Amino acid sequence: MTPTATYRLQLQPDFPFAAAAEAVPYLAGLGVSHLHLSPVLETVPGSRHGYDVVDHGRVRAELGGEEGLRELSATAREHSLGLVLDIVPNHMAAAPRYNRPLREVLRDGPESAYARWFDIDWEAGGGKVLLPVLARRIGEEAGRFEVAAGDDGSPVLRYGEQEFPLRAGTDRLPLPALLDAQHYRLGWWRLARTELNYRRFFTVSDLIGVRVEHPEVFEATHAKILGLVADGVVDGLRVDHPDGLADPAAYLERLDKATAGRWTVVEKILTAEEKLPAGWRVAGTTGYDALHRIDGLFTDPLGAADLLGRYRDFAGPPGDRGGYWTATVRRAAYRVATHELAAETKWLTRLAVRVCAQDLGLRDHAPWALDTAIRELLVRVPVYRPYVTAGGPLSEAAGSTLPPEAVRDAKAAFPVPQEATAVDVVRELALGRLGDGPEHSAFCARFAQTASALHAKSVEDTAFYRYVPLVSATEVGGDPGRPAVSTEEFHAYCARVARDWPATGTVLTTHDTKRSGDVRARIAVLSECPERWSALVARLTRATGVAAPDPQLAWHAWQTAFGCAGLPAGERAGRLEPALLKSVREAGLFTSWTEPDPAYERAVTDFVAAGPGSDTGEAQEALARFTRELEPYLRANVLGAALVHLTMPGVPDLYQGTEREYIALVDPDNRRPFARPSERDAKAEVTAAALALRRDRPELFDESGTYAPLHARGPAAAHCVAFCRSGEVVTAVTRLSLRLAEDGGWRDTALSLPDAGPWRDLLAPGREFAGAEVAVRELFAGRPVALLVRA
Repeated sequence: MTPTATYRLQLQPDFPFAAAAEAVPYLAGLGVSHLHLSPVLETVPGSRHGYDVVDHGRVRAELGGEEGLRELSATAREHSLGLVLDIVPNHMAAAPRYNRPLREVLRDGPESAYARWFDIDWEAGGGKVLLPVLARRIGEEAGRFEVAAGDDGSPVLRYGEQEFPLRAGTDRLPLPALLDAQHYRLGWWRLARTELNYRRFFTVSDLIGVRVEHPEVFEATHAKILGLVADGVVDGLRVDHPDGLADPAAYLERLDKATAGRWTVVEKILTAEEKLPAGWRVAGTTGYDALHRIDGLFTDPLGAADLLGRYRDFAGPPGDRGGYWTATVRRAAYRVATHELAAETKWLTRLAVRVCAQDLGLRDHAPWALDTAIRELLVRVPVYRPYVTAGGPLSEAAGSTLPPEAVRDAKAAFPVPQEATAVDVVRELALGRLGDGPEHSAFCARFAQTASALHAKSVEDTAFYRYVPLVSATEVGGDPGRPAVSTEEFHAYCARVARDWPATGTVLTTHDTKRSGDVRARIAVLSECPERWSALVARLTRATGVAAPDPQLAWHAWQTAFGCAGLPAGERAGRLEPALLKSVREAGLFTSWTEPDPAYERAVTDFVAAGPGSDTGEAQEALARFTRELEPYLRANVLGAALVHLTMPGVPDLYQGTEREYIALVDPDNRRPFARPSERDAKAEVTAAALALRRDRPELFDESGTYAPLHARGPAAAHCVAFCRSGEVVTAVTRLSLRLAEDGGWRDTALSLPDAGPWRDLLAPGREFAGAEVAVRELFAGRPVALLVRA
């Protein structure tokens, strides 16, 4: 059954299945149809996210085990709720103590029955897997090794809390000989950057890639989940990170057949106007494309451009800290390709060299030239990855991921034109047009997987933290270089979704968003008053006793504090400080995760404590006054975004707590255990009305329903966004409300309704409208949004 709305719960030891079951009556009362659970399979002990799976055959004991999950499902069904599970096909935890398949591979080497499970380049490691787990070089850590009995009684090599299996008959060897005798090489953690020879999740060496493209691996890693689906415990699936898979389309087809077509969405991030591949056997995405359109609808394009100029004037940012979005992304991509993902690009070079050696016509391309071509093309892929298989058909969309201009620009990096032909070879290999042999197929898949990791790390995890004129635009799926979305663009997107992917997911907040939807909605108001914000930041800077270590951080931190102005006193520093420290480490301009600068980070925490995170002081008083002055417009954005999300085409997913105004920053701040809200606010009323309508009248919003934009006329028509679902429901919201107030309000603006009605406003009991038009000032007399149903 297709959900009408889902509600995401983050399961963790502090919030297991039993706690979720206790919340079921409340969640059922909200009007959602399904609970959406974070991963439930066995993980590394203590995991707070569930993506570090170690055993696909068991439901996680720390959450209550399979019995607890089945009891939760039964409780949910008693309240007419189903379950949707988040699954992780791309990777497992690289923790041999808990991951038995990996442990056996490390013990038995390439001959292990599990060797096909993992993407390992044995040749590159000289027959060994590099495990970059040591705090220092191995010679400095030798005293920390000991041979002991493992959890199953077999001999292991213990290093702190970690355990590594020993090859049979090697446990009594002297340490140097023992280490040399294994199918793995324990190494300094810094070696991962250049020497790693297994595929990982992005740059996280603790997560090793799984080869679910092999049927036996798919069956082994999905048997438990498919059994839960077959037993009716689970109704739908959310597939995490499909871009990490060798062949997402083939995987999704296999999954669709195995689940008999259950509702499934994929965490696929679409860039700009990129579309989900039409042949994928899914209901759609998890909804980051919808998030971008909703956020953009409440962002003023002219004000955002003005804000960028004022940011440059304030921060005076050179190079990466400044300037233009495209240049920021390109510099970040070069950095990631040559540093964090150097091992991945080296792997691609090895594959390309082997392919060229097999074909007389391709020989004599120097390894350095192939390496350069790979890097130059990778940084120019405009989307996350191409979807191609070696020797298979090449779609227009796949071909456009490496367009002629990318080839031209990549060749400019070569000093000699004849050597630049390596770019053509790499492009044809990446697009699968040079053959379908094993090495060709491996290169084609690995290029796509690496492109995905590079795009994610360079855009989401680097450029988003370097380019901060309007931080509400730096969100997963967003386009900070063009943050605003026009009404026409929004309607065109919704019409396409209603036609092509009517059961796709939509979101505003997730466990991965860098700021909750409400924080972003509040910050977006700054695009309507760039001059006032710029003046305020200058005033705040003068009023704060401790200077920020750099002006870019000050601009970023004060926007964050403004977006979080609703946080209770006493929580601000504790919530803002970790998020801002994470931002400067991810940006990698003055400090980083691997090369921390303690003095700079101390300056960050001192500044946050004295200014943005403080509960008192002149700066906080000024920020509080500014926030109060803008409160009606903040409210309009929060309520407008919420109502659009809940009534636009697709299946809305509510993140835990977001049924009311929800203030949260990047993880782990947004992954705190669920707590039932104790109070209702205006957003809770909007949420309750929309969810109840979706529950009671699902036919108005499902695949059979329709979407039609509605148009206002008059001097303020651009500030009213409205649409009709199935001729029976009208959503109307106020857009750019601060600009509207400054321009004189609604005046005689009117909204055309589908027909004379009458129409009843679910958000204002007792109010009805009749006639082909309604005066917008009357429609929004009580609040900046309206939800009309035919009376």
